[in-house]
This record gives sequence, structure tokens and C-alpha cells, in this order.
Amino acid sequence: MARRYDPDRRRRIIDAAIRVVERRGLDGLSHRTVAAEADVPLGSTTYHFATLDDLLVAALRQVCVEPPTAVEDWRRHLDEDGPLADRLTALLDELMTGDRGRMRMEYELYLAALRREALQPVAAAWLDAAVGLLRDYTRDPATARALIALMDGLLLQLLLTGRPFDRTEAREALARVIG
Repeated sequence: MARRYDPDRRRRIIDAAIRVVERRGLDGLSHRTVAAEADVPLGSTTYHFATLDDLLVAALRQVCVEPPTAVEDWRRHLDEDGPLADRLTALLDELMTGDRGRMRMEYELYLAALRREALQPVAAAWLDAAVGLLRDYTRDPATARALIALMDGLLLQLLLTGRPFDRTEAREALARVIG
């Protein structure tokens, strides 16, 4: 039987892995569940990604460059006029009023780096890019790092509790860190 040329298969497998993690969490991820989601033979997933960590690295890399997670995508908020605390609040508001399932999946992949060493360089690169971007607006690496930590904390708390985003509370906390 002739082999079918499928140049998009790798990307479809990565997209399927992201959907599986979004719906079922990391515990639901396997080569088999991804193959079924991508509608490809099981062997295709292991051909492109020998291990689940290889697949997770590819998924995390993709998530890190897609809006709204893509750090460069944040510039459209940060380049607006007004106090930095207002601009960051608008960014957080957009992140939390979007698809919370998507945000949960992004944090699940990001936090998986705590236990999966293969993911650590990708998570660290995203973090460094976020701090680097904010440093352009704060001129201070320590403030930029503190702002990213605060934003991550606020987003995680909202995801964990299901509470609505409180713009006033977030803006006040961000303003305190900015000084």
C-alpha cells in the first residue's frame, strides 16, 4: 500500500494533543487519545513524537506562540496610552473573559514543567520572554518579574475559584507593584 503524503499531520497531532489536554487534562493524554482526536493511525503519533514528553514540549511551544498567550500579542495592550496598571488590567481582563478552558489548559501545560524536566526550558523561555517584554515598559527587571508573578497568581486564583475577574482589585494590586 502506498504511503499517503500528509505534510500537516504533525501539526494536526499537536493540535489534537492541545484539545485533549483542554478537555481531559494531562491525565487524559496518551498517544492513543491523541491519535483518535487527530484521526490518524496510532503509529503516526509515535513516529512524530516518540514520547509523551516530546508531544507535550511541542504542544507547549505551540501554545506559547498563539494568541492570547503569545507574549508579543500583549503589545497591543501595552502600547496603548494610560497608566501601565490600566493596560495590564485590560490584558488580564481579556485573558479571563476569553475561554477559561483554554486558559486552564495553558496553565496545566505550563505547570507540568514542575515535574516534567523536558518542559522546563519551554516554560522558562516563555517566562523570560514575558519578563523581557514587561521590562520594556518598567525599565526594571525586578518589577517586570514581580508583575508576571502577580499576574500568574491572579489568573491561577481565578481559575481555581471560578470567581469573576475583579478589574478594580487587579488594578490596585498591579499599581502597588509598579509603584
